[in-house]
Amino acid sequence: MQKHFFLLLSTLTAAFASPYGHGGVTIDKHGHRKRCTVYAHGGNVSDVDNIVKAFDTCGHGGNIVFPEDQNYFIASKLNPVVNDVQIDWRGIWTFSPDIDYWRTNGNTYFIYFQNHRTNFILTGDHITINGYGTGGIEGNGDVWYTAEAGKVREGRPMPFVLWNVSDVVVNKFFVKQPPFWAFNIMNGTDMVIDELYTNATATKAPYGVNWVPNTDGFDTMDARNITLRNFVSQGGDDCIAIKPRSYEIHVQNVTCRGGNGIAIGSLGQYLEDSSVENVTISDVHNIRFNEDLGNAVYIKTWVGVLVNQSNYESAGQPRGAGTGVVRNITFSNFFTEGSDAGPAITQDNGNNGSSTTGTSLMEVSNIEFRNFTGYLSGKSSRPNRTASINSLPTLLAFDRQEAQLETRLTKVEEMKNRDFLTKWIETEAARHGQGGAGGKGVLSGLFGR
Repeated sequence: MQKHFFLLLSTLTAAFASPYGHGGVTIDKHGHRKRCTVYAHGGNVSDVDNIVKAFDTCGHGGNIVFPEDQNYFIASKLNPVVNDVQIDWRGIWTFSPDIDYWRTNGNTYFIYFQNHRTNFILTGDHITINGYGTGGIEGNGDVWYTAEAGKVREGRPMPFVLWNVSDVVVNKFFVKQPPFWAFNIMNGTDMVIDELYTNATATKAPYGVNWVPNTDGFDTMDARNITLRNFVSQGGDDCIAIKPRSYEIHVQNVTCRGGNGIAIGSLGQYLEDSSVENVTISDVHNIRFNEDLGNAVYIKTWVGVLVNQSNYESAGQPRGAGTGVVRNITFSNFFTEGSDAGPAITQDNGNNGSSTTGTSLMEVSNIEFRNFTGYLSGKSSRPNRTASINSLPTLLAFDRQEAQLETRLTKVEEMKNRDFLTKWIETEAARHGQGGAGGKGVLSGLFGR
């Protein structure tokens, strides 16, 4: 009898320690795994302590649950370190809108790369996150966008950084209103991200004015074997940015609204290896939003000498002269609605008007653009460009099929691009000794099939 009473008392104690609706953590078993269910306090009462407790208790061989009807207030930074954890992230984490607090030194984690900040880092191995289409992060970025009105100051935190992680699966998850980059992988291997949604929208910005710069949707750096599928992003910067030392990156089925399209880079920005190799990006739909869509897709590397560049401060490192290769990159099945430019490759980033053009130390090779269709905004006289190329052993892939320029150009100013595009393809084909635009061997499906 005494034994049964002790067990009953223990059960009641665990339940009352974490009552539903008043904030807390309940702990039970799910099969053979320990399970922690976190309940929010409600209002602007911080839930960080209880979230940390759940990760500490169930983050090693257990399950953590954030129920769908819960909204958790994140008022301080956190960096759980886990192993073999399943996270049912049905609820929403809402970060505090207190800009002054987050800007104060020590209240975020400092990232040496470009002096960035973050207020949430997840670290570890064998991690599964399922948002079930209802769960994710609300970064309260709109208060930052409004306060800065397009002029970004140092200190905006990233709301979700996966740092030093391996064997990670993320499904049906969102990051809305990120103050800075939305979903960032740094030092990650063997990851699959499926059905990710990010959105940065400045509700008080004048129409046609970008108040959401530096709100990349998805970034990789020091990453290997990453798969991203079924991704939708709206923002004011790179939809996807594949940054230094990213290898075996595979992206499929992407919709980008606004911003700069898809980027490889920037690379060679600092005195380090900045290589990117073996990347495939396919089935991409670029849509102009808020009169903003800079590129369809572009590769950007820096000049090959040190430059007096006041931007992009990164822990005191000099700018420019980075080395490495950009190799084996395939872009296929792109449909673009209203971008200012089509595919672009430049090795002149960081050039501040000095005689540094054409000095890049980054070798770009084996790049293929395949099956690009759509129309441009008409703002640029060039639908595609290769600027200040220094070292390109095999820049572009050509196929052996007849070109068909399915332009879908609808505006008068956009029609001006058609003749230029035809002439550009003829010029490129002739330069490669592969015939004219009406014959064989033209650039592989550039805005055509």
